[in-house]
Amino acid sequence: MRPDPLVLLVPERAAKYLGTLPDSVEVVYVGQEGAPSARALEAEFLVAGYGRGRMTELIPQLPRLRVVQTISAGVDWILPLIPPGVTLCNGSGIHDTPVAEWVVAALLALTKRFPDFRDLQREGLWKAQTVGDLEGSTVLILGYGSIGQAVEKRLEGFGVHLLRIARTPREGVYDLSALPHLLPQADSVVLLLPLTDETKGIVGRDFLNRMKPGALLINAGRGGLVDTPALIEALTARRLRAALDVTDPEPLPEDHPLWALPEVFITPHVAGASPKLFERAYLLVGEQVRRYLTGEPLLNVVEHGY
Repeated sequence: MRPDPLVLLVPERAAKYLGTLPDSVEVVYVGQEGAPSARALEAEFLVAGYGRGRMTELIPQLPRLRVVQTISAGVDWILPLIPPGVTLCNGSGIHDTPVAEWVVAALLALTKRFPDFRDLQREGLWKAQTVGDLEGSTVLILGYGSIGQAVEKRLEGFGVHLLRIARTPREGVYDLSALPHLLPQADSVVLLLPLTDETKGIVGRDFLNRMKPGALLINAGRGGLVDTPALIEALTARRLRAALDVTDPEPLPEDHPLWALPEVFITPHVAGASPKLFERAYLLVGEQVRRYLTGEPLLNVVEHGY
């Protein structure tokens, strides 16, 4: 039995999503701005919202901090802020359903050229053109974690051939060294990698040049995975097509050339923005808190940037 309660620090907006927690947990809420309360500064367990600026202010003020749980699957934005001795856990699993649905929607929409027909509709033009089939195509999933597996599950029944790449090879899953061999085979490449020193700018000129002419690049991972000038060159030359939920820079400035390029469809980092996001997130938070109190291993512990 703990002599003192566990102080759990969470964003104010989480109040309606937190379920029943053990009696030994004291929940303290913190706003997006302003000085935290004295009790907040006693936090041992922090749920990190999306605001890097706020986390930059807050984390150094928490001397008793032992665990940081993010809602995001990617942790590149917060990793440099985590002090030695503090365990960082990511939100792996929270975003599987909405991001996987976005990926499949993007695959279908661009295969059937929906964005093109929407543009023609706005101009009042009836202009038929050939559209593709997803069936029989080869989809390469680069970053075969929980979201990649959710994408594969949702593609079952579409008759696609899947290629899988992850950090750790296993049966049916290649590692990054297989990229040069696999890229020319893929009709679509889905980026789901986290952003780390190893993966930053991995989609550069050599990567894009190895892709099959006319192939589709789908980025639902991080904008920094892609060398933006190299992508602009490929799109301008109409060698490739792209569906991007994330960009570099982000937000994408209104005068950025990507907006006006042919064969590109952009959404403003909304793939994981489901109404059920916080319900899923705080189910995980509750489980993590219970594990921490009972000494069980925490889920989704980040190692080597993953």
